[in-house]
Amino acid sequence: MEPNECYYTCYDSRVTAINTMDHRHYHHTQHLALKPSFLIPFAIIIGGIIVAIAVYASLPKGPVRGVGDASLVRGIDSTDHVFGNPTAKVIIVEYADFDCTYCKTFNETMHQLIANEGATGNVAWVFRHYPLLEIHPNALSHARAAECVAKVAGDDMFWKFETALFDNQPVDPANYGALAKGVGITGDAFAQCYANAAGVSSTVQPKILADRQNALDIGAKGTPYSVMLVTGKEPVIINGNYPYEEMRQMVNQALGN
Repeated sequence: MEPNECYYTCYDSRVTAINTMDHRHYHHTQHLALKPSFLIPFAIIIGGIIVAIAVYASLPKGPVRGVGDASLVRGIDSTDHVFGNPTAKVIIVEYADFDCTYCKTFNETMHQLIANEGATGNVAWVFRHYPLLEIHPNALSHARAAECVAKVAGDDMFWKFETALFDNQPVDPANYGALAKGVGITGDAFAQCYANAAGVSSTVQPKILADRQNALDIGAKGTPYSVMLVTGKEPVIINGNYPYEEMRQMVNQALGN
């Protein structure tokens, strides 16, 4: 990891850059007493060096555990969207929001991770919904559309549609039909599902809200928020948008490579 690396998360109440080690923002205010003019530039240089050293020392030098209780993650079942081998030694359960820009970047990272590290069958990815209702008014609608795609066309189409949602971010809900058609969905089943997805008789919205509640129960405060489940080891919380190389490093450590 580069020493100046920070990770990013879309928060429930705001979007902000965070340091995943302690979730603090670093602020520095210099208060200089009146000094002779020739000392001021020197004092500024020294002050800058001190601040740089302090910030460097505070940044994580490798993968760090996020905040939360990973033991509360819901067990993986047939209702989940699994990309890769469902019996893999390492399974990364991600809670994401389709309108979160950091989730879009992390989505690309995860696709790359599964294509490479997942090729051996040792790594899989589970996508769960965590719509940030407070800041993304269309996030719940996007999740309903994605679930309807899975319902009428299966998980392969779900993964194509979730990629289309991120690639075209932010998506206007009026364009769901065009996106669905673009990934290969035909007929009226998708439109009918989506029209009823928020109804009391539909299982679509309850599933989404159950995913969201599970994320909150674990301790998530933003997206992307993931839990890495490793056979025979303690789960690890991955809080934020980690780059590919860091994810690859964590996976390889978990596999003992």
